[in-house]
Amino acid sequence: MKEFTYQVKDELGIHARPAGQLVKKASQFKSNITITAPKGMADLKRIMALMKLSVKQNDSVTVKCEGEDEEKAALELEEFFKTNL
Repeated sequence: MKEFTYQVKDELGIHARPAGQLVKKASQFKSNITITAPKGMADLKRIMALMKLSVKQNDSVTVKCEGEDEEKAALELEEFFKTNL
């Protein structure tokens, strides 16, 4: 299992557009990928589950990747967070 923690910097948090892009990115991997936020945990490949977390600016989230391509998934998703959120 690989994981990383990230503090969301985007002033709107994880809103619709980046959430869609994030789900699309996560769906490229075979690994199970979850995100844990202050309001709970969700499958990062399900947009409605992600949106229900209502992640705001300055919230800390932890992304966990578990599966055959977990290392690549964690690296690429962490880069996505740094670039887009």
